[in-house]
Amino acid sequence: MTALRPFLALVCACALAAAGEVVPTGAGSYLRGLPDGAKGPPVTPFVVEGLTGPVPTNTWWSSLAWLPLSETMFPHPFSVKATMDGLALNYPGAHLGANKHAIVGMGGHDLVLGHSAVATFTEARVAGWSDFFVTARMGEAGRGVTLTFGHGSPYVYADYAGGEPVVLFKAPPTVIAGDEKSAVLVVKVATRIYGLYAPSGSTWSGLGSTRLTAQTRGKTYFAVAVLPDEKPATLELFKACAYNHITGSQATWTYDQKSGKVATRYAFRTVAKQGPDTGTLFALYPHQWRDARADFTGQSYGSVRGPMKLAKGSSFESSALLPPLLPALPVVASVDRAQLKQHLAADLAGTPQLTGDTYWLGKQLGKWATLLPIAEQLGEKDAAAECERRLKTALENFLTVRALDGREKKSSLFAYEPNWGTLIGYPASFGSDQELNDHHFHYGYFLRAAAELARRDPVWSQKWLPMIRLLARDIASADRRDPLFPYLRCFDIYAGHSWASGHGRFGDGNNQESSSESINAWYGLLMLAEVTGDKELRDQAAWLLATEVSAIEDYWFNVHGDLFPRNYPASVVTMVWGGKGANATWFDANPQSIHGINFLPVTAGSLYLGRYPAYARKNYTALLGELADFRVTAKKGVAPQAPLDHWADVLWMQQATFDAAGAKANWAKRPPNFKPEAGNSFTQTELWLQVFEAFGTIDAAVTADTPFAAVFTKNGKRSYVAWNLTDKPVTVAFSDRTLLICPAKEISYK
Repeated sequence: MTALRPFLALVCACALAAAGEVVPTGAGSYLRGLPDGAKGPPVTPFVVEGLTGPVPTNTWWSSLAWLPLSETMFPHPFSVKATMDGLALNYPGAHLGANKHAIVGMGGHDLVLGHSAVATFTEARVAGWSDFFVTARMGEAGRGVTLTFGHGSPYVYADYAGGEPVVLFKAPPTVIAGDEKSAVLVVKVATRIYGLYAPSGSTWSGLGSTRLTAQTRGKTYFAVAVLPDEKPATLELFKACAYNHITGSQATWTYDQKSGKVATRYAFRTVAKQGPDTGTLFALYPHQWRDARADFTGQSYGSVRGPMKLAKGSSFESSALLPPLLPALPVVASVDRAQLKQHLAADLAGTPQLTGDTYWLGKQLGKWATLLPIAEQLGEKDAAAECERRLKTALENFLTVRALDGREKKSSLFAYEPNWGTLIGYPASFGSDQELNDHHFHYGYFLRAAAELARRDPVWSQKWLPMIRLLARDIASADRRDPLFPYLRCFDIYAGHSWASGHGRFGDGNNQESSSESINAWYGLLMLAEVTGDKELRDQAAWLLATEVSAIEDYWFNVHGDLFPRNYPASVVTMVWGGKGANATWFDANPQSIHGINFLPVTAGSLYLGRYPAYARKNYTALLGELADFRVTAKKGVAPQAPLDHWADVLWMQQATFDAAGAKANWAKRPPNFKPEAGNSFTQTELWLQVFEAFGTIDAAVTADTPFAAVFTKNGKRSYVAWNLTDKPVTVAFSDRTLLICPAKEISYK
C-alpha cells in the first residue's frame, strides 16, 4: 500500500500561499507552488548544471537524484552504488538466498570503478537518462567520470576526464585472460567473472594487487562487464560488443485490439568507440522472454526475478495478452436482485466521507464508482444518482483551488511542485507529498471515478477532463517532452511494473507492495480513454495494464511455478524490491494483509486474479495455513480453518475465482457486525460471488476484439460478457468465433 515505513500524519492544506499561482484548467484549477504550511520534497534533484526537464522519480535509479551519492540501485544483472570511492559494482544474482521471509541476492560489491586523480567523490549527479538507462557524473566536468548503466545490460560504460580508469577490489582478483600489455583483462572475484575493457593500445599496472589502473594513452572510454561464464567464445562475444557504448534506450508499444495483444519493442542506441558497431548484449527478464523475439545466445544470469536470458543485437520485442476486464460485473438473471438492492441501500446509508486525503478519500471514490453501474443495472435510479452526486462533489472539491472563507479549517487541492515536476494532492498521506510515494495508487481511484462519470455524464467529463488529464500525466505521461511531468513516472518499462517509492532511498533499491492498486490506476486510465474516445491513451493504458499484469503473475505470484527458489516456501512475494522479494507488508504481519494487499481493490478490473485458477487456489490455501501459524504464534489458539477476520470480503472474492461455492458459504457465515474492507462494499462482494457461482472460472484461452470483455467456463459451458463503452453498437468477436451483439453503452452476456 505504501513505500514509507512510518505512517505519516496527514498534511492540512491551508489558505492559498502568496507564492502560489492558481492555474485555471477546464472547470477546475490547481496551484502552481505549494500551499502555506504544506510539505513537499525536502531536496531539489541532484543533477548536473544545465540539465533540463522534469526529473524522473519512482524509478530504479531514484536515489541517485535524491542523494549526494546514492543507495544501491538494481538495473540487473548488476547492482550499482555511487560511493566516495567511485561506482561500486556487484552481481547479486550469482548467489541467491531464500527463506520464508524473502528472496535475496548476494550483497556488498565485487569491485569499484574509480578515478586515478580523484581519491574521494562527494557527489554523483544525474547527467541524463533514457527509457531504461541513466547517466551519472562523479566528480567535476573536467576531472571526473561519467557513467552509464541500465536495465538488462551486462555492461557499465565510463568516460574519463582528467585521469585514468582505476578498478578497486577487496582482495587481488584472479586474472584469467590478458596481462599488463593487454587492453582487455578478464578477472575472477570468487566465482564472479568480470571483463575490463580499456581502449586499444592501453596497458595496465597493479596486477596482483587490489588496485588496477589502465593507461589509456589519452583515450577516455572504458567499460566493465559481468560475464555469465569464462568460456573462450564468451570472452570473444563480450569483447566484440564492449566498445559499442550504449548512449540511449527507448521502448515503443502497440496494442492490437483484434488479438488483445500488446507488444513492446526495446531498442538500444550504441556508438562504436572503436571497431565496427555490432550491437550490444542484453538480458531479458522472465516476463519478457516468455514471449519474445530476440537473438538469444543460450546464456543467462541469475536474479531475484528469476533467470535473465542473454541476447544480442540492437533491439528485441516481447508481448503480453490484455487480461479479461469489465467496467462492472453483469447483474445476471440468476442473481438475487432483492438481496443486492438491500446491500446497496446499506452501502449508501449514513453520511458519506466527501473529503479526506488522496488515498483514503480515493478508496471511497473507488467504492462509489463500483456501486454506480450496479445500481444502474438494478434500476435503482436514486441510488445511482446518489453515487453520481458523491463522486462529483468529492472530485470537484479536490480538482478546484478554493480560498478559505474563515469557517473552513482545511481545503482539498492539487498543487504543482516545479522542482520535481509533480502534482501533489493535499491533504497527502503515506509520503505522497514529501517523498512523492504512491501517486499511482492514490490517483488511480480518481481516474476510475472520473471514468464512471464520463460514461454517465459526458458533459461533466468535458468540463473536468483537463484536470483529470493532469493527474494521468503526473503518473503516466506518454510525452517524453512533457514540460510539466517526467515520462511514465511510476512505470518501469523494462522491469514491466511500477515502483511506489518516489526516492528509492533504501539499501534494497525501490519497491512496490500493492501491485493491485497499480493495476487499478491503469484500469481507470483505460476506462477513461475508452469512454472519451482517446485511442492513443487507450492503447497506452492497455499496454501498461497488460504488461504489469504479466509482471505481477511472474514476480508477485509466480503463477508458472518456475521462478521462486525451492527454499522459498511462500506462495507470493508481497513486496517486490530492486534487490529482493519480500513476504511482508509495510504495516502488519497478518497473513490476511500479506495476501490481501495484492488483491484490493477488487473490481471488474481484477478478473486477472482468476486467470490462473490453480494458482489462485494455491494462494488461498497457503493463506489459511499461514494464518493458523500466525494465530498460534500470537497465542490466540485458533484452529487452521477458523474464519477470516480481516479483509475477509476481499479474500473470499479471491477464493471465488476458483471456488465460488466455498466463498459463498464463507460469506453466508459472516458475523452480524461484519464490515467490508474500506474500499469495498456488501453489494460488490455479493455480486462478485454470485457471478462466479453462475459462470464458473475465468477462461483465459479465449480473447476478444474489445478491451472490455471476459469469458467464463463452468462444467464445459462458456459464458461471454462484454461492455460496449462507445456510443455506437458493436458486435464483439471472440477468438473461438463466438459473436456477441452489444448495444451502445450497455453490457451484454450470453
